[in-house]
Amino acid sequence: MLLKKKFGQHLLISSGVLKRLVELCEIKKDEVVLEIGPGTGNLTAELLKTPLKKLYLLEIDPEMIKILTKKFSDERIVIIQGDATTFNFFSLKESALKVIGNLPYNVASLILENTIYHKDLILNAFYMLQKEVAEKLLKINTSWLSVFLHTFYDVKYLMGLPSKFFYPRPRVSSAFIKLERNEKEFIKDLRSYKNFLTRIFSYKRKMIKQKLPQGVIENAGISPEKRVDELELKEFLLLYASFLQTSYS
Repeated sequence: MLLKKKFGQHLLISSGVLKRLVELCEIKKDEVVLEIGPGTGNLTAELLKTPLKKLYLLEIDPEMIKILTKKFSDERIVIIQGDATTFNFFSLKESALKVIGNLPYNVASLILENTIYHKDLILNAFYMLQKEVAEKLLKINTSWLSVFLHTFYDVKYLMGLPSKFFYPRPRVSSAFIKLERNEKEFIKDLRSYKNFLTRIFSYKRKMIKQKLPQGVIENAGISPEKRVDELELKEFLLLYASFLQTSYS
């Protein structure tokens, strides 16, 4: 079997770890689960031991799809060839999804972003990421993506994994995190909010008075001398609300 570098394929091969990951996902009876990048189906086999109702396998590599098709005959499985960075999860016509995946390092941030765009459907997600990336995502103000994520999901670090549990071995360690949908947000236009966040995170060390109009900052009641990495989530939301009010007033 030839793994493709362009897809960032690193297969999780430890049976004990695979079992533990599925336990951490706490899959309940009749839940609908989607696995991103099942590869050769190592994690898939463990997921099928749970009482899930349906298991979607979203795989980009046609060679892996051939392997999965031959390996599994479980009637609960639906195999889809698609790219998780752009896939329309709403097209599945499900009311709720629990998403699980060992994400390729090179596109993990894009998959996280796409997850957020489907927040009304994806209530929980369990992702394997590069450990350094996972640790940064635990903090709210490290990047625009971190703020974007924390606005809609509570993020929990579940466990770390050294490279020896993967084939081929990556050069970095990994970590398994949980995203749990929260109800704290008021954002309606997600792309507008994302654009706002990327704007104020450009030139990160500059003070916000150099990035936003004075009226926006004053209406939000935030010190113009602050930098983005000093802001709390509620302050980002106040600034965005003020930005919208100023833009449409």
